[in-house]
Amino acid sequence: MSKKLIYIIDDEADICDLIALELNRHGYETRSFQTGAQAIYALNRRKPDLCVIDLGLPDMDGIGLVRQLCDTQGLGVIIISGRSSTSDRVLGLEFGADDYLSKPFEPRELVARVNSLLRRLDQIDSASRTAGALRCARFAGWEFNQSTLTLTRQESGDEQVLSASEAALLTLLLKAPRQILSRDQLLQGHADPFDRSIDVRMSRIRKKIEQDPRNPTIIKTVYGAGYVLTAAVEWLAGGQ
Repeated sequence: MSKKLIYIIDDEADICDLIALELNRHGYETRSFQTGAQAIYALNRRKPDLCVIDLGLPDMDGIGLVRQLCDTQGLGVIIISGRSSTSDRVLGLEFGADDYLSKPFEPRELVARVNSLLRRLDQIDSASRTAGALRCARFAGWEFNQSTLTLTRQESGDEQVLSASEAALLTLLLKAPRQILSRDQLLQGHADPFDRSIDVRMSRIRKKIEQDPRNPTIIKTVYGAGYVLTAAVEWLAGGQ
């Protein structure tokens, strides 16, 4: 089996070297870039499995690059940044990043988060490759395809790509329709202990599927208990 490829995007060469050394020790292949332009050029030639990106890039807005990366199907994104405020973490997750780690960080913690995210991506990929697997869900006028991490509006055909973490969260809800799921249940398999990460990702999903995200009817909040998907769900063996 080929090694997972991880791109490290940080303007500090020492940080890149530190991350690369730790990831290489755990069996990953890495490439490092000090500018956003270098990373984009490499991405167009070979897509990695995951990107670790610092927001403070010298040639472009890091958040803009995060948005571009998160639109790439099946690509995991972890932000590392010296911006450690709650608002910065929320902003990073709102733009679609799967995880956010503040500097200074413990390299072993970064490896744990990389492992966790890549496991989620592998689980999604494995489900899509299983012959006859029920991997498409129809609900409330939408179709979610686990093979492509896409949401399609059945009426118009409009399509949106979910991040790995958004897809994992939506899958949990779709597999337990009309059941209240607590934050602990929704956090299963996630290395990110950030208390608001579930709320931020839920907000992003709602913006994609709800007619009025501020007054959701498909995914409702049950205060003090968790979230519930109110719609009936039909699982199919692929897009039908």
